[in-house]
Amino acid sequence: MARKSSRETTKAGSALTHIDAKGEARMVDVSEKPATERTAVAEGRVIMSKATLELIVSGNARKGDVLGTARVAGIMAAKRTSELIPLCHPLALSKVTLDIAPDKKLPGCIVRATVKVTGPTGVEMEALTAVSVACLTIYDMIKAVERGVRIEGIHLVEKKGGKSGHYRA
Repeated sequence: MARKSSRETTKAGSALTHIDAKGEARMVDVSEKPATERTAVAEGRVIMSKATLELIVSGNARKGDVLGTARVAGIMAAKRTSELIPLCHPLALSKVTLDIAPDKKLPGCIVRATVKVTGPTGVEMEALTAVSVACLTIYDMIKAVERGVRIEGIHLVEKKGGKSGHYRA
């Protein structure tokens, strides 16, 4: 089976930028790209029982402040994305916010990260990593109470800046 060229396009119509002409993984050269302000927002959900959510909201979880710990974990993860995702550029992030909202209708928590940088490449992976690790931290802190917790729907909500412009899911 022949390898696809990096110029072959996906169904969405754009080339796979992390694959070279030989089909091998590569880090994209962003040295010629202008530094612009870029922002990305990602979101995910942690679904649990009403009783477990009540433990979190009341502050009675055995391991302590679940939402505060998850918030810090998500921020730390955004800052270390290039160490976790092999072809990501290390970035000097200017802003990372993690909002975690308990939602009785789910029941569970909605986790939303906003990441900002002025640089030659976007911060979508940093926002997605922040949400993923914050969701995993919530799971870790409540797994002794409920093993059936689900992490769902992690996705990019919005990105601004760069050549590709504004995207909103």
